[in-house]
Amino acid sequence: MGNRIYNILFHTHTVSGIVISVALYVIFFTGSFSFFRDEIANWQRGHQTSEQDAIVGSMDEYLNDISKDHNLFGRDVEISHYFNERRVNVSLGASKDSLAADEDKARTFFYLDTEDKSTGTYVESYHLGEFLYRLHFLDQIPYPYGRYLSGFVAFFFLFAIITGILVHWNKIISNFYVFRPWAKIKTLWTDAHTALGVIGFPFQFVYAVTGAFFLLKGILVAPLVLGLYDGDQNKLYEDLEYNHPVYAYHHEKLDKDIAIDHLIAKTKEDWPDFRLKEAHIFNYGDTNMHVAISGYLGYTSKLNGLGHRIYKVADGSIIEEKVPMTNNSYLDGVKNMMFRLHFGDYAGYGLRVISFVLGLVSCFVILSGIMIWLVARDKKNIPEKRRIFNYQVANWYMAICLSLLPVTALAFIIVQFAEEVNRPFLYRTYFPIWLVVSLFFITKKNIGFTNKWTLISGGILGLLVPVANGIASGNWMWATYANGQQQIFLVDVLWLILGIVSLWIAFFKLNASRSELAPAKD
Repeated sequence: MGNRIYNILFHTHTVSGIVISVALYVIFFTGSFSFFRDEIANWQRGHQTSEQDAIVGSMDEYLNDISKDHNLFGRDVEISHYFNERRVNVSLGASKDSLAADEDKARTFFYLDTEDKSTGTYVESYHLGEFLYRLHFLDQIPYPYGRYLSGFVAFFFLFAIITGILVHWNKIISNFYVFRPWAKIKTLWTDAHTALGVIGFPFQFVYAVTGAFFLLKGILVAPLVLGLYDGDQNKLYEDLEYNHPVYAYHHEKLDKDIAIDHLIAKTKEDWPDFRLKEAHIFNYGDTNMHVAISGYLGYTSKLNGLGHRIYKVADGSIIEEKVPMTNNSYLDGVKNMMFRLHFGDYAGYGLRVISFVLGLVSCFVILSGIMIWLVARDKKNIPEKRRIFNYQVANWYMAICLSLLPVTALAFIIVQFAEEVNRPFLYRTYFPIWLVVSLFFITKKNIGFTNKWTLISGGILGLLVPVANGIASGNWMWATYANGQQQIFLVDVLWLILGIVSLWIAFFKLNASRSELAPAKD
């Protein structure tokens, strides 16, 4: 590689990395916890659900519960389950019956708890797991700007990791085995950045590609919609199989009891190991009522085993089906694999724990990149004002990023003692606390102090998370382990380990003389 190309790649890597570093750190840190979004929700509520990510129980019973408060006649009714919680999503379309009341002609969405039958809106049912999941793609910023911002961050991160590999390509093997903790500080940060960057490269590459795909697809498909579909977005969604088919409403009441459990049972009998994810009912109570049953085969049976079957309720006949064992298309494979690779949910807790660790390793790679950038510019031949400015930039970056650990641990404690946790509550607590903690460390103007005390405070608060859970709910770790409440137990264990590791690093691995960098002076 020539010097000119090397310099271009090196500067591209440096500039792209430093520009996106804070947003990228937030994405990876909260994204690591997002691997356990459902476990955090159940931990917060004291619930335990089946490990099988599917709708369990009687669909007829759920429809009966829903009909107590909502007139379903003439509506499209969808009951779905996309997260491993007790609650299912209920979406009711506008009634097609001309005699329906005004309130029945409005669409509505809510959650139904499959055990205590309580309902709640999205805002009311908001929990800490959902908050961290949304924060990992900056969804708290008004739509669509937050998503597009995180999408572009993922896109430029792809540039950063590719150029980083190319820059180190010639020495990638030899440098991988080099770690010099007693050398000068730039060498220390560089060795750690290079080694961990290479280890995490496959993980980071997958998440850069899939993250950019999910968050920028609205921009990417816009020319396609205009060019090939004459601006008809619905036609594109039909070709991508995102839209449901349409069945005409006959305005005639179905002269039989409505039951769909036997249709689901028949589907599961024909397709062994089929997991029900969604039941979509067209024209509820009408003679042209249909039911679409959608789901997937267990990942041990087939990784891309997506399938659905549509029944006509009047006679029980099968109108359409996609057999998950044989009929999966290339489109199904691409769509499903993008989700599976990004969520890391196809190989149980083992893969998610590994992904959690690699996500935190990626956070360290980002921080070490900031420190390399700072130390490389802390030289006597650089004017003092510029050196001080560089330090201030790094100080702001490190304070905002590192304060996420204690703030997130504190949020886990707060939700256990709060009387009501919803979206406004989490917004009013998490962001102001993060702002105050970040400003405190920024005003200290000492990156070493920030590094040490965010680890200490985060470690102590992390150890207190299982204690807070035990005090508030009685779900002590030994009790949840004995009762088989593995989701609650897992969250407590994660924080216990994270707290111990943070304190171990703070007290035994941080070298104060090296870490406590102060503003440069000539």
